[in-house]
Amino acid sequence: MAGHGNYRRCVGIVGASRIGRRVIELLRPFDLDVLLYDPYVDAGTAARRGAEKAGLDALCSRSRIVSVHAPQLPATRHMLGAAPLAALAARHGLTVSGARPSLPAYVRQLWGRRHFIAAFATAKLTAQYSQAKLGQIWQIMTPLLNATVYYFIFGVLMNTKHGVEDFVPFLVTGVFIWTFTASSITAGTRAISGNIGLVRALHFPRASLPVALAIQQLQQLLFSLGALTLILLAFGQYPRPSWLLAVPALALQAVFNTGVSMAVARLTAKTPDIAQLTPFVLRTWMYSSGVMWSLDHLLKGERVPHAVMVALEYNPAALFINLMRYALIDSYTWAQLPPHAWAVAAGWALVCGVAGFVYFWKAEETYGRG
Repeated sequence: MAGHGNYRRCVGIVGASRIGRRVIELLRPFDLDVLLYDPYVDAGTAARRGAEKAGLDALCSRSRIVSVHAPQLPATRHMLGAAPLAALAARHGLTVSGARPSLPAYVRQLWGRRHFIAAFATAKLTAQYSQAKLGQIWQIMTPLLNATVYYFIFGVLMNTKHGVEDFVPFLVTGVFIWTFTASSITAGTRAISGNIGLVRALHFPRASLPVALAIQQLQQLLFSLGALTLILLAFGQYPRPSWLLAVPALALQAVFNTGVSMAVARLTAKTPDIAQLTPFVLRTWMYSSGVMWSLDHLLKGERVPHAVMVALEYNPAALFINLMRYALIDSYTWAQLPPHAWAVAAGWALVCGVAGFVYFWKAEETYGRG
């Protein structure tokens, strides 16, 4: 139960086991009235241990806090029923610790922790490469090295650059934007399990963790965009009004990433093995999202069934990548985007953001237990 101050309150101890006796000893400095229920302990023994022997009903009616230390046996199962506990809670205005609040209350609690979320995200970002010699430079180097490897394998060896104008800006933009989504989802798999000590020690809306980790990945992307801008300038892509479209595109992607990350956080909290499968799922998703090649060229002709073509075109990762390419690269035109690209991207963000949040919230009481 989550209650209020306990000084000079009455505490009920059910069961005089070794742990129960130790709890009584720890309560002595707080000047508490301690009631003890144990059918195998008489009043004199209870008094010597610093407690007053009481019946179970009297203990529940008088105590502000009830602490149970009884073995799980047929005789003790359901010893404290729902009715006595409900009466205890109603009498003292108690609530169940960790109980799931209503959705509006949960949103308010999350907003109240906004400073913690921002600080947690920044601290995680700062600590990420703290042990490396180059430190935070790796935030930029990692996607650049990935882009270099993909250029050599796909652009040179597999010649996917054929027919794609401004292939280097095309490729680097795809790699940077895809990394944002992949890293957010991967971080989501560790949101609960990687912070289990924090979850079990403190009472706060658990959604703070996947949201903070998604914000961390957004912060990392913003660092990487500096390098992306230099590459675009080096290859003749100069600022123009369409660059402003990168802001709503990234905002929609951030909402989408956060929703998926929260859904994955709940799944992996219950089934940790999902975290081991995530890299394989992400790799398959990357290859079907046009990161290293043009889906527009791939889908030309009659070789691809129409249903597959629609699925690939409206794949959310591909949509966000292509919207960023449209915003930043001169040669990537509106005609290369699928119809209603912005509306569909907004739909993906709204549906996944809201659904992921609600899905995570529904399991609020289970995180850190078990």
